Amino acid sequence: MQKVISSHRKQKKLKSLIIASVLVFALLTIFFETASGSSLESSTFSEMGPATEEISAKTPEEAKNLRVTSALDENPGLFKKIRPHIDILYILGGVGTAFLTFFILPRLAWRENKLTKNSLKILYSLKTWKIAGTEETAPENFEIRKRRFFTAIPVLCIAFAEVLIFLGKVEIAIWVHIGSLIALSLSEIFVKDSEVQKIHQALMLLPVLRLINLSMPIFFETTLYTFIFVYGALAIPVTVIILHQRHPPEQIGISIKNIGAYMVLSIPLGFVLGLGEYLTIKTECLIPDLTFENLLKLMLIMVFFVGLIEELIFRSILQTRLEQALSISESLLVTSLLFGLMHSGYGTFYEIFYTSLVGFLMGLIFYKTKSLPFVAALHGFINVFLFGILPHYLSGWTGI
Repeated sequence: MQKVISSHRKQKKLKSLIIASVLVFALLTIFFETASGSSLESSTFSEMGPATEEISAKTPEEAKNLRVTSALDENPGLFKKIRPHIDILYILGGVGTAFLTFFILPRLAWRENKLTKNSLKILYSLKTWKIAGTEETAPENFEIRKRRFFTAIPVLCIAFAEVLIFLGKVEIAIWVHIGSLIALSLSEIFVKDSEVQKIHQALMLLPVLRLINLSMPIFFETTLYTFIFVYGALAIPVTVIILHQRHPPEQIGISIKNIGAYMVLSIPLGFVLGLGEYLTIKTECLIPDLTFENLLKLMLIMVFFVGLIEELIFRSILQTRLEQALSISESLLVTSLLFGLMHSGYGTFYEIFYTSLVGFLMGLIFYKTKSLPFVAALHGFINVFLFGILPHYLSGWTGI
């Protein structure tokens, strides 16, 4: 009876994975079809990459900020040339999925049951180890090492893709992100640790963020409103993962405790951190002037779209999950490093280094306060100063 229930569960998981794979392949087809038909006339304007006021770059500074976009437009006929090969890859992917479904998965399930019975007998027969006055069991050590290993692989792949974007190799980076996304979506077949599965679900949001960022077209004269489309789309998978992982609200920072003091504190902190980032990358302004209406638009978008969604991804979901599966120090290190690398589109090492430090600080604040409103508001006000107030007052200063 138990075997039947286990087999039924595996079939349900397989069906969900196949559906996810089909959706990924469909999205990729739409993406490359659009790319080949319109020469990828899209932009990479988001908070995780370069940001300028106008669509067309007319100054050297704007040209530097448009580095990722120009790299995509250098070979307008590239995707048309490789389109037949892409179709072949899609066919092979479909055949591979079918083969996995009907032949490999039953064998894996049978072997898993056999190995599980034998491995449990061996693991739990081992005696307790004494290391430096503490007692750790062999199964616990094995589980921690396994989680670190299965966490490190996708983290390194995502980091490698962002390094490629930093070097201007955007086409290759896209494929690495696509491969990482597909591998993470299918990892549930091979990785049975529920904690690792939840970490992989959290890490899936980073390739999704970058791919949406790279493929989002420009609809408006300024890039400010593009944030709504990028982060509005990201809100869907973020919500699905939060509901699926069933985090308690307090655990992911959904709390109004001390919210008044946190909101007041986020403004001066946002100014200090925003000033440091402005001195690092000299951003352009996203609003034409500092009228109340424009500042209100900038604040709403940066706090409730950019700040909220990114902090949900990096702090509420990824950092919280890594804390539970590994340790506090490892969760802070991994999330801050990935947060910094996701700013690779600016094309400067100093921005990656600085945003990694800011990410570590916000991760530490979140760990101490467990307040999502605090870190979201802090993140949002950093961007308000960075893309609104500071460029207006400091862009003409020759000493900066």
